[in-house]
Amino acid sequence: MHPIRKKRLTIVLFLLVGVSVAVALTTYALRQNINLFYDPSQIAAGEAPVDVRIRAGGMVEEGTVQRDPESLKVEFKVTDFTSSVLVEYTGILPDLFAEGQGVVAMGRMDGNGRFVADQVLAKHDENYMPPEVNEALEKAAGKRAAMPGATGESSAGY
Repeated sequence: MHPIRKKRLTIVLFLLVGVSVAVALTTYALRQNINLFYDPSQIAAGEAPVDVRIRAGGMVEEGTVQRDPESLKVEFKVTDFTSSVLVEYTGILPDLFAEGQGVVAMGRMDGNGRFVADQVLAKHDENYMPPEVNEALEKAAGKRAAMPGATGESSAGY
């Protein structure tokens, strides 16, 4: 083999190996930072992975907010009007957090079917709802409308 061809082949091989390593590292790093969204119906059905960081959202169920008087621990249920999931959060809740309002919580499912949140986001005004929460509520409303004896009321447009 001619020395110039050998040198070019070596350079091309190093470039291919370098690009492959860069793509593999980028893919691995991005996979670790993905937060998938699950609505309460999916969580109740067992579709949400355990001990993996996910986002869960819906409406804070009326009458379910329980605050620990000794600490910043708060428990509440998030619902899509079909199913509910218990959320446990320790920290200061956003000012706009209230029962009957939209919320997105980020955290992990524990082995007991409880969602342990490390961050809670509340909607910022009466007209905005995160797209994932809105889609989940509309999907749940469609399922309720298809059930026998359902009223057919829509849960969109709060």
